[in-house]
Order: sequence, then structure tokens, then C-alpha cells
Amino acid sequence: QVQLVESGGGSVQPGGSLRLTCAATGYPYYYSSAACMGWFRQAPGQEREGVASINTRSGSTNYVDSVKGRFTVSQGNAKFTMTLQMNSLKPEDTAMYYCAAKSLGVASVGACSLAPHEYNYWGQGTHVTVSS
Repeated sequence: QVQLVESGGGSVQPGGSLRLTCAATGYPYYYSSAACMGWFRQAPGQEREGVASINTRSGSTNYVDSVKGRFTVSQGNAKFTMTLQMNSLKPEDTAMYYCAAKSLGVASVGACSLAPHEYNYWGQGTHVTVSS
């Protein structure tokens, strides 16, 4: 049973920073030694959008344009862990943030997709509020 657990959400003023962490347990290691892991967010009344992703085999990253230069996704020390460092936060970053994962092909080293429908495993989400 794969479980993804997010932590680190909260409230911050515009221009502030937050760091989100995701840990995956029960991942089917026999299926693949690597995964795409991604951060997604959903604001009230809006569709879920991909924010950032990382290929755990190669470290290749991918970002939605609105967060480039402000957010950084990275792998944690433990396998299938991931962080999202969010700097220069804006009110429009307010949303529920979700961690997700999907298996990689055996030779895949390219950047991972930001399309939510491609991801199989999802966490419960952590809320981020940016407000003065």
C-alpha cells in the first residue's frame, strides 16, 4: 500500500517562505527503482495544476512558469522523499498542495510531466495560505 504524506504547510505573509516535505512509503520497489514525484496545487474553484516535479533517477526537474525562480524541488536524503522550497510567496500561491508519484520507465532520465492525470499515487495535501 503506497502512502504519500505531506508536511510543512501553513500561513505566511507575501514575500515569505515555506518548505514542504513529502515522504512515500510502501512504494513498489520491485517495479521500479525510481519514480517521478511531483507537487500539485488546487485553489478553491480551480483545477488542480502541476507545480514542480523531479525524476528521482536523474534529478531532472520541471516547473510551471508561474513558480520558476521562486520554488525549488529537490530529493530528500531518504529514498522517495521530496521537498519544495517556496520563496517569494504570493497570494496567488494560496492553495492545497499535494504530493504525487508515478513509476518511471527503466531508462527514463528526462523531466517528469506536470499533468495530474498521469500520477497514480497521491497524498492528502497540506494547505498553504499567503496573506497579509
